[in-house]
Order: sequence, then structure tokens, then C-alpha cells
Amino acid sequence: MMKKIIFLFTLLLCTYGSIQAQKSITVKSPDDNIRFTVQVNKNALPSYSVYYKNTQLVKDGALGFEFDNGTFGDNVTLGRTTQRSGIEKYDLIAGKSSHVEDAFQEAVIPLKETKAPNRQVNVVVRVFNDGAAFRYVFPKQDQWASYIMYDELTTFDLANNPDVLTMFLKSYTTSHEGFYSQMKYSDIPANQLMEMPTLYHYKDVYMAITEAAIRNYAGMYLMNEQGSLRGKLSPLPGQQQIKVKAKLPHQSPWRVMMIGKEVGTLISSNILTNLNDPCAIKDTSWIKPGKTTFSWWNGNVVPDSFFLPGNNFYTNQYYIDFVARAGLDFHSIYGYAEQPWYEDENMSFEFPSETANVMKPVKSLDMDTIAKYAASKGVGLHMWVNWKPLYNRLEEALTQFEKWGVRGMMVDFMDRDDQEMICIQEDILKKAAEHKIFVQFHGSSKPSGLNRTYPNEFAREGTRNYECYKWSKDMGADLDIAIPFTRLLAGVTDYHLGGFHAVPKDKFRIQYTNPLVTSTRCHMLGMYVVLECYLGMVCDSPMAYEGQPGFEFIQKVPTTWDETIVPSASVMEYVTVARRHGSDWYVGAINNSKERSVSFKTDFLSDGNYIAEIYSDADDTDSNPNHLVKRTMKIDKKSTIELQLANSGGAAIHIYPEK
Repeated sequence: MMKKIIFLFTLLLCTYGSIQAQKSITVKSPDDNIRFTVQVNKNALPSYSVYYKNTQLVKDGALGFEFDNGTFGDNVTLGRTTQRSGIEKYDLIAGKSSHVEDAFQEAVIPLKETKAPNRQVNVVVRVFNDGAAFRYVFPKQDQWASYIMYDELTTFDLANNPDVLTMFLKSYTTSHEGFYSQMKYSDIPANQLMEMPTLYHYKDVYMAITEAAIRNYAGMYLMNEQGSLRGKLSPLPGQQQIKVKAKLPHQSPWRVMMIGKEVGTLISSNILTNLNDPCAIKDTSWIKPGKTTFSWWNGNVVPDSFFLPGNNFYTNQYYIDFVARAGLDFHSIYGYAEQPWYEDENMSFEFPSETANVMKPVKSLDMDTIAKYAASKGVGLHMWVNWKPLYNRLEEALTQFEKWGVRGMMVDFMDRDDQEMICIQEDILKKAAEHKIFVQFHGSSKPSGLNRTYPNEFAREGTRNYECYKWSKDMGADLDIAIPFTRLLAGVTDYHLGGFHAVPKDKFRIQYTNPLVTSTRCHMLGMYVVLECYLGMVCDSPMAYEGQPGFEFIQKVPTTWDETIVPSASVMEYVTVARRHGSDWYVGAINNSKERSVSFKTDFLSDGNYIAEIYSDADDTDSNPNHLVKRTMKIDKKSTIELQLANSGGAAIHIYPEK
């Protein structure tokens, strides 16, 4: 069971003698390193500034809105502020840590209009040791019952011209499958949408901007407008002006600045789950993350046998048997040859017909028999489904899925994060939980820490991942290495891992069945630890895995973690991530396309002696990137592990106590 949040209040009310006398409010992190100040200038315009020690990160960022009944933010004063300190204390079923305790300081700062219509919006500021966040809260008030929002006026005006790592997007309706660019803040092109999280490197500190707790609101992007990073909200469908509609009381997501002296602080941070509500699911005993096949990726490959691959019992039986043999957890049913597993006159994954019926399998697929067979083998079923026909008959569909014993769903092709779609996704999570079904949002926007509130959310895509190896030549380690420093900061990702047919880049060719990859086998193994994912995807064919070196690591590596640290990392070059499960540690390292040596200390270990099983790149990976070397060594908390990472290489390590 999830523990309820426990607040430890030490400081409650700060009262000021005169509202008019308040010109600024400062909130500090518990360690005093981060300062967040809200101020109103002489022109009655509100803004905020953020510092890390003596380095200014944000200067005079704007606060406010464009509503249907006029601008809010050009004639305000600070109301009476309340402050408190506390500790976010909770357990996570799936996350970077199983138990979290993070201290914070908070202030609720009313912004009150001095002229009609005399509206009030509260700015809630919360500062942790690894970041600062604020949100807008719209309290119930007599003169204002609802709003139509045209724009947020929020800006992030960065000081000191930091280095930037970001992704540019062409529109709000997107799969978020792009590439990342590096530049100075002053060189960001104007009027282009920027994906969040975006990473900024100052001289002595890192900061990433993203958002937390996106619920009944629009997702946000950034855009350089006249030298200022403006928050841009996804418009509601069919028009461009209206971004959010709401009745009061209401609140925005948290606007989050993850902050740390080391970039690894951002990767290991729990700030996004800290800013979400406690678990909303009463009975969580059925929520068990694990690993799944995903035969669509490899082309539903089957052995040379009496049956053909496809939407039939024998293909699924073959993969179910593999799951049982390998000690995996789930088998995914997707479809075959771009045809869904359910009846749809369009026979289309992406564009279902209005009559598509996710409760009626195609004639060749006997789901009752497959369900019984999977249950007899102790294998759970994981079903792909397009969101539209699912949502059209959500309760009926989930009732049928539950009868089949379906444990999870991959919900696909949303490609939106407007307010309507954000609400649809939460509806799906709520209803799926009632039927004891976990959810993997594919074709989706970034996460925002909602896995604390709905721990049946196992994964979100929002990345250009290994599915693209089936049709594109622009994949590889240089894209992979951007993910830990950008998209991964938002949380769990769906990356289609497990490609075991690696070739040098000059030998790569596109093939839809048995697709090739261009990173080394050890890079692939390392990704299972580096990436945060509670549904570990084992996407290649059984024939690609069984008897192959390194597969035993995939079988062993957990999908839930008790602790996460980052021993060593360099932005866009390499990263090592260490995660603890019980008394065992797993370390993943991935490299870009430049060979290098890296080392890290094992001071994260407890006292005692340990065995480290190390999978590292072989000397000949330039010609055969599937080759690896496995070695063991005795270590303790005073040891240093040195790794030679090949071009597009990596490493995977299992550390366990010596018996």
C-alpha cells in the first residue's frame, strides 16, 4: 500500500503589517542554496527571480495571463503571504526511489488586482534542495466563477547566457520524436516551439525547465519571443486562441526548475513526483511492473515451422512460451503487418475507422484461447490499442480486457497534450485502475510525475526511440545520449529496447523484419539501467536472445528501484547511472559515438564486500558490435571501476553482496 503524504510543519504564518508595503517575497531551499523571489515593481507588474548561491538563473520572469475578460498581471499587489516548511514523505511502487523524503520551503503569495474586476490569483512557490517550482492557484471568489484562458504570460528570462540543450518542434500536435540541438541561450532562434525538459548549463550549475502535475490543463512548451523564453500552451482542438477552460477553484501545473551543481543531481531528482498528489488508487497490490515482449518491433518473427507469423494462436503461443522460459512477465499483442488485432474496416494502426471495435478480435485471433494459454503459463497479456476506439467505449472495452486477463495496455497515437487530451489520459488511467490494468502511453507527450498519483502509469513515449530503426538511418548513440539529459528528466520513457542485431554504421540497412541497430550490445544492456522504465521492453525475437551473451542481464535487471544515483556523467558524451534493488546494485553506462575511458567510485555501496559482474565492450566492436566481455571482480565502497567505452558503446554491471 502507498503511504499517505506526511507533512511536517515547522513554520506556518508570516504576517505583514501592510499589504501595500510588501514588494517582494523570497523562499529559500532548506540548504539555503536556492532562492526564489516574487516581486511587484513600481508599475504593479509581478515577476520572479531565481538564484543558485551567487549565480542568477532567472531574472524578472513574467507572471500573468490573458483571459477572455482581460489581462491579469498588469495592475497587481502582493497580498498577505503564508509560508511553511515541510517534508514530502511517501513510497513509490515504481520510480527512481521506493521511499522518498525531501524537505522543502513553501510560500502562498496572493496576487490581487488593484482595479476592476479585482481578481485574485495565488502564486504557490515550493523550493527543494534540488529545484524550485511554482504554480498558479485560482481560488473561489464571488466576482469570478470561471475562465477562458487565451495565454499564460509566464516567461523564463535566463541570466548569464547559459549553454542550451533542446529539441525544436514544428507544431503542438506532435509525437515528440525529434533531435536535440546545442547552442548558447543568446542563439536560440525566435518563434520556434521548444520541447521540455530543456537543459541549461551555467558556469557552475545546471538547470532544467519542465512541468509537474499536468491535470485538467494544457501542456506547455517554450518559445523565444524577443529574447525571452515564453511559456506556450497547447490550444484546444479545432482552433488556436483558447488554451484552457475551467471553473474556479482551479490550478495550473507546476512550472519546475530542476537545479544542481552536478547534472546527475537532475537525473536522480524526485522533484516531479514530490509535486504530485498522493496515490489515488486504494488497492495497489496488483500493480507489478515487469518486462514484456513486443513482437511488432521484430516483425513477429517465428521459427521455420508449420505455422505462419500473424494474428493467430500459434504465433502468440510461441512468444508466450518464450516469456515463460526466460522468466519475463508479459506478452504483447499488437497486430500484424500494420493490421490491428481488432476489427477495423480501415485496417489501420494510426487512422481507425469509426466502427473499429477493440472488443472484437479479427477472425484469425482466438483471444479466449490465447488468454487461457497465457494464464496456464503464468504470463500476463499486454494489449496495444489506438486511443480513439478505446476511449469511445472505454468501460465496455476494459471490462472485456479484464475478462481476458489483460494486465496492461499500450495506448497509442494521441500525439497531443491539449487540455482535452490531458483529461482523456487521466480518465483512461482511472478506469484502467478499476479493472486492474496498467497503462503505457505511446504516441504521447512527456510525463509529469503522475506515476505517484496513478502508479498504474508504467511508461510514456515522447521520444524518438528504437522503433525508428525499422525505417530510418538517423538513429544511434548520439541520439541516445541526449535522452538522459533532457527527456529522461521528466520521467519514465518507452524506448523499444533489446535490439540484438547490431552492425557497424557503414553496414546498416533498413529492414522492417529483424531490424538492425548501430550501438553495441553493451550499450543496449546499459540502456536498461540508464533509462527509467517500469515496463522493460524485450523487443527482439526469441531466436535473437536465447543462447546469446548478455541476455542473462536483461533477464535479471529489475524494473523497480529503491534508490538512484549518478556516479559520473558528461552532457552529450556519456552517463553512468546506478540503481539499487534490495541489496543489489545495477549500473548502466552509455556512450556517444566517440571512444573514451571512464571511471567511477563505488562509494554508494554499504559496508562489506561485493561481487561486480561487468559486461563491457570487446576490443573488436568496431567490426562486430555484438561482441562483449564479461568479467567479475571483488569490490567494496572504496573501489573504483574503470570502463573502456567503445564508439557507440556502453557497459552493464550487476553488483551483489559477496556470500
